[in-house]
Amino acid sequence: MVVGVPKEIKDQEYRVSVTPDGVRALRQAGHAVWIEQSAGIGSGYSDEDYRAADATIAESKEQLFQEAAIIVKVKEPLLSECRFFRPGQTLFTYLHLASLPDLTKTLLEAAITAIAYETIEAKNGSLPMLRPMSEIAGRMSVQIGAHYLEKTQGGRGLLLSGVPGVESGKVVVLGAGVVGTAATRIAVGMGAQVTVINLDLDRLQALDELYGSRIVTRASTQTAIEESVMDADLVIGAVLVPGARAPKLVSRELVARMKPGAVVVDVAVDQGGCFETTKPTTHSDPVYLVNGVLHYCVPNMPGIVPRTSTAALTNVTLPYLLRLASQGVEEAVRADAGLAKGVNIFGGKITCRGVAEAHGLRFDPLL
Repeated sequence: MVVGVPKEIKDQEYRVSVTPDGVRALRQAGHAVWIEQSAGIGSGYSDEDYRAADATIAESKEQLFQEAAIIVKVKEPLLSECRFFRPGQTLFTYLHLASLPDLTKTLLEAAITAIAYETIEAKNGSLPMLRPMSEIAGRMSVQIGAHYLEKTQGGRGLLLSGVPGVESGKVVVLGAGVVGTAATRIAVGMGAQVTVINLDLDRLQALDELYGSRIVTRASTQTAIEESVMDADLVIGAVLVPGARAPKLVSRELVARMKPGAVVVDVAVDQGGCFETTKPTTHSDPVYLVNGVLHYCVPNMPGIVPRTSTAALTNVTLPYLLRLASQGVEEAVRADAGLAKGVNIFGGKITCRGVAEAHGLRFDPLL
């Protein structure tokens, strides 16, 4: 089978979906790999590195799409890329379609099979493809939030760690999954006062066992959210409902009651965000103010640390890509119910319930 690796064109997206080592593994399994010229440069891989791995360098994106049966990307295609798809082709990437109605419509019309990394499940019910990027985004969220708390960036002019004799900053983490746990780890390490809010009390217990009195854990209620957010210097949105829109936990009215110069980092922006005031931004223009509160809502946060994130992503995607290419897409999906959950679009139909419900469209179960 021919696997195509396009160059990512989202703003300051430096990751690439397959490393040269991944190409070697695909070639050893008998598959051809076409990669768009300079696709790996941002992650430190040259075209010569890919040629040495026995990949074919495509002269254009159009040529690559014409040759490949499976298109493997990092981020969802922009609408300008969708004209290259042909019926029956397979797209394998992060999609987050619940927050992207125009892209959902376009991919349905293209009559392709769209498999989303973020809804594939392992046998234990975890989300193996989402975990590494969530881990990176969670760690980055506190680092970024601390930066934007600087007065020169529009923040409160506050050092998260504080200094002897001066109180440290207050960080509130909404959600205790992979993103929230990673954010908590970094915030605690920086010496901030950390409050974690979550529905699942077992997750809060796990964090309490790790950090004890260094954090405050609160069950997720509207009162807990309001009290904590109003007192926060930095709020991390770390809520996930697989395949569906994130719930709006923080209203516009509550944002207006936050401290002037406080910072919001909404990692859930890929799924629409958990703040009512969230709107997607880019690395080129990452922040905006609402009622004096600085919002950072960049959907592809790990794209600016590609040396780390490309390697971490390939570690989890390559085994699935090898199965899709070697068994054929339909056979691989039939053989693995967890992989089948990754299929968001098939044959012009929406096969992910969360995506269908987000857009008020018909849901057609795949299996």
